[in-house]
Amino acid sequence: MRSVYKLSDYFGLLFVGLATVLASSFIQAADNDWVTLIDGTDGMENFNIVGDANWSAEHNAIQATQGSGTSWLVSKKSYSDFSLRVEFWASNDSNSGIYMRCEDANQITDRSCYEANVFDQRGDPSFGTGAIVHIAPVDEPRPTAGNKWNVFVITLDGNHLVVELNGKRTVDVHDDLLASGPIALQWARGTLRFRKMVIREL
Repeated sequence: MRSVYKLSDYFGLLFVGLATVLASSFIQAADNDWVTLIDGTDGMENFNIVGDANWSAEHNAIQATQGSGTSWLVSKKSYSDFSLRVEFWASNDSNSGIYMRCEDANQITDRSCYEANVFDQRGDPSFGTGAIVHIAPVDEPRPTAGNKWNVFVITLDGNHLVVELNGKRTVDVHDDLLASGPIALQWARGTLRFRKMVIREL
């Protein structure tokens, strides 16, 4: 026996098919919102080097182990509102940080950028690893990053600054000092490796 379909059935099937395609496109677009800046040993071309640390692509990461003074990898692009995810390895004696919204790409400081610190041995531990230096101290028990792989997830949305280190929120603060600028990865001491860095603009 022949099946009989009403016109409304065809429209219903068409609607379901269209909804499926649109949903799939939306998911793909959402995934594509994340831009990779470092992926293993790839990514040096997305940054300028400030200072003379020996930045290189080794051990499936971008790393620095020595230099005559503090050095940074500074992103060629500026960012305002974003979520940033960074996988990094730091030796126990390392001094590093993720600098954001830097006012001057050639003069990187913790006063002219927001710095999410990586510095287990800092003299004032309240602004050590997991803190934003001068802006938001980290509470006890204070996290450490030495001699292991770590993950920073940092969101700057307007004046709302949030830092998570290894799944623990270490900073949740409002501050409107800086609005936009490049991101910089610091080497000041020890061994630093960055194996994955992705960003999504908000």
